[in-house]
This record gives sequence, structure tokens and C-alpha cells, in this order.
Amino acid sequence: MAEMNAMEFTDELNLQPVRRPVPEPQAGEILIHVSAAGVTPTEKLWYTTSHYADGTARSKAIPGHEFSGTVAGLGAGATSYSLGDVVFGLNDWFAEGATAEFCITKPSNLSLKPSSLSRVEAASAPIGLLTAWQGLHLQAKLQKGERVLIHGGAGAVGLFAVQLAKSQGAYVIATSSKANIDFVKQLGANEVIDYRERRFEEAGLVDVIFDTVGGETLDRSWDLLKPGGRLVTIAADAESSTDPRVKSAFFIVEQDGEQLAALGKLFDSGELKAFVKAELPMEEADHAYSGSIAGNPGKLIIRTKE
Repeated sequence: MAEMNAMEFTDELNLQPVRRPVPEPQAGEILIHVSAAGVTPTEKLWYTTSHYADGTARSKAIPGHEFSGTVAGLGAGATSYSLGDVVFGLNDWFAEGATAEFCITKPSNLSLKPSSLSRVEAASAPIGLLTAWQGLHLQAKLQKGERVLIHGGAGAVGLFAVQLAKSQGAYVIATSSKANIDFVKQLGANEVIDYRERRFEEAGLVDVIFDTVGGETLDRSWDLLKPGGRLVTIAADAESSTDPRVKSAFFIVEQDGEQLAALGKLFDSGELKAFVKAELPMEEADHAYSGSIAGNPGKLIIRTKE
């Protein structure tokens, strides 16, 4: 049986290199030869890292659920793509991830890679882009001319939220560190607040708040909503909150290849840009997931093949 290189979590939630069998696509599935995979350091804490879908304990999960790569195998009935197609997208949170030479996904979670993006850039987009789109447009129903406050405008999700809100015709206020103020303004924000120097309450009342930070930032945000205002949060600590307002505001991104294809066109038209913080080879994945890598705004990427 053919084998591949991969990185898996240990019981201590460090990442170690392993050899695994190359997975076989079942009916309706696609095998991806992975080029690059996005890093979400909080994945260490995800329920799906420590549990299977049926609730039983899980160990040795392979992380990384957004990727770019090439279609390398088709299960029965998987007809949307052809061998050799260059794609980007996601796979199921409970599936083995893409920090490996191969992974399994479904056609409905994929799109052809935008021609204007490199494979590394494409791997930086799926989770952040879909989270921003679904949060702003499906959850908050942001309208043209509304005021939106985006907490964490230079983050992997926030940078897409700023760009999408601007393209929607909203008045965009974002928070960021001092070092990233110019970057967030270049993304299209009308105002950027250095959250260490100023209280974001100075922004005044807003129609929509998109929170990627959680904690005290989320707690302080409710008072800024206009009557009829909407708040959405993706902060991990919100998932376990008992506050009914927070519970209803929290959402987890859903895989959606059709949305990804539509949004992907915005890269090729120049309306959206993707940003990569740094690229690391697969054997340095543990360092990438440590959360300690500083650098440019954007997403950390693991290159799974040279």
C-alpha cells in the first residue's frame, strides 16, 4: 500500500511526523494531492481534534482543513472534477486534514483555484474568506451604507471581512495593533483604531459588529449596537458561553464550494487580495501551530510539497 508523509497531533498536542497510508477516495469523494495547507493554531483546542463525529475520543488527528492541491483520485460518482484539476477548498472538520501529502474531501467543498493566486496564496483563503462572507452577509445581513466594526482587522479572517465589507459599500471601522494600522487602511477600512491606545467605544454606535477576538472585547461590544444592530462572533471562547446573546451570535463556518467559487472570482477581478504571513515546510508544522510566529499580517501556510 502506498504511503505518504503527514503530521499528526500527539497526546500533548504537539505535531510529529508520521508515515500514513495514502487514503482511498470512497463513493462521492475526491483524493487531493496537497500543495499547501493553511494553519489555524486554535485547531489544537477544537472539539474535532479530540473527538470523532459520534462523540468518541480521537487521537493522532492530522490538522489543517483548508488547502490547495491537485485532484489525484475520484471515488465512484464524484463527477464534478477531473484528474489533474488544480483546486482549493476545505475538508470536513472530523476528517484527517491537509498537513499531509494527500487528503480526502468532497466535490461540494471545492472550487477551481483562482488563476491569479499562487497555490500558497490559495491555501490561505478558504476558511478566512468563507467565515468573513458568511458572518457579514448570511448572519449579519450587512447592507450598503451601514457602519460595521470589525475586531481584529489584520487577522486571517478580519482582513477578508474588511475587504468584503468595503466592497459591499459599508462604512468600515476596524481594530488592529499599531503596526498594522496602515495595512488595514489599505484593505479599505475608513477608520482603524489601535486597540492598545484607544478604546474602540470611541467609534460610536454601529449597525454590525464582526468579532474575531472574544473575551472582554466581545463583552464591551454590545453597548455599541444601534437599535436593530447585529453582532456575530467567531471567537473560540464564545462557543462555550452560557450567555444567550453570545450563543446566538456565535457561528462556525460551513464548507461551501459554490460560495468559494463565486468569491474566488473576486481575486481574479482584483477586488480581493490574499495575504500569507509565512510559508513553512511540513516538518516545521509544530512551530507553525505554536502561535509564536510573528511577521506580516495574513495566514501561516505549510508547504506539503516543493
